[in-house]
Amino acid sequence: MRLRRDPRLERSAHLLPSSGARPRYDLTQRSGRPRRDPRQEAASQTVRLAPLRIDRTQHVSLLASAAQAAPIPESKPAVVRVEDTALRVLVIADPGKGSLTPMDRQLLAAARVAAGASGGVVLAVDREVDDAGSAGADRIVILPESAHPADRFETALALRTAIPLAHMMLPETPAGGDLGRRLAARFGWALFSGVEQIGARGLVRAVRGRKVDQEQAECPEILTLAPDMVPLRSDAPREGRIVSLDLPRAKRAVERVRPARGSLPLADSDFVVSAGNGIRDFDLFRSVAAALSGTPGASRVVCDSGDMPRAAQVGASGTVLAADCYLALGIAGAPQHLQGIAGCRHVIAVNTDLHAAMVERAELAIVADAQPVMEALLRLAQEKQP
Repeated sequence: MRLRRDPRLERSAHLLPSSGARPRYDLTQRSGRPRRDPRQEAASQTVRLAPLRIDRTQHVSLLASAAQAAPIPESKPAVVRVEDTALRVLVIADPGKGSLTPMDRQLLAAARVAAGASGGVVLAVDREVDDAGSAGADRIVILPESAHPADRFETALALRTAIPLAHMMLPETPAGGDLGRRLAARFGWALFSGVEQIGARGLVRAVRGRKVDQEQAECPEILTLAPDMVPLRSDAPREGRIVSLDLPRAKRAVERVRPARGSLPLADSDFVVSAGNGIRDFDLFRSVAAALSGTPGASRVVCDSGDMPRAAQVGASGTVLAADCYLALGIAGAPQHLQGIAGCRHVIAVNTDLHAAMVERAELAIVADAQPVMEALLRLAQEKQP
């Protein structure tokens, strides 16, 4: 049986002798453990440091310490090199000029997936390019410059004989698709055209209506890649070594017919001159577009006002461009308009607002009124004409 506690008796045990009328108690020793004082504990753990002194006479040591504190630049990844026996995929690019096109880079990215980490990729191109190694090419073969389908077919036959690889990859374009089907019909090779995905599912393409996907697990001898489907890769750079081969020269002449000025639709034009809300003289604008051999375009505000036809509207709700050059005259740059020119390679903007979104998007910007700029462009274009 436990005795009942008497709080009054316990409290009287802590009574302090006092002469006052009010009694005083010492309750700190109730449990037999001394009471903690946090302030005293913190004061006992405080470390007092001496004030920092700077010696400004030691210039050399300060410079040395600053050099030691400077960030070390990141080292570039090592170039990957493969043997000739590891080459697996042959990529034949379309004829072109200058550096690699976005379609060429997509072909190399898809070829890297098909070849694997240990496999090699050979790029056949009709011009010298400097960025093929960084795009994923282990070997580069310079083809004779020719645009005739029969000459390209004979060159591909000789290339296939000189470099017999397991797979051949071409773009699903008028030139690449024609060459791929010619080779498949000549040798009876398996052809999988219009590939849109290369990955764990194998090769995937969509049928008409995009309601059903066709898949193939194994990579065939020849495949063609659909444009703007395979994302680019950021792997370690490849060697990109140029290989010299004795390939047949072009035998057939090709006549290049230039289309009439401004006759190409917006989706197929390489150079688009577009007008925005800052344009007042649209007759002058059309004259400038015709003098520069560009296809005229416009923003949504201009098309809504009736100054330009609806077919000329550029943007997410109009025509999405993939032009090499886009000249924006008096266009501020709404988000929908910027979405429509996301695929353009070079953008030139003329606007009075330095902080306009189109000026930020452009590689070259002229901060001025578009009217005198158009007059100067028309004058210079007329002086250059014979």
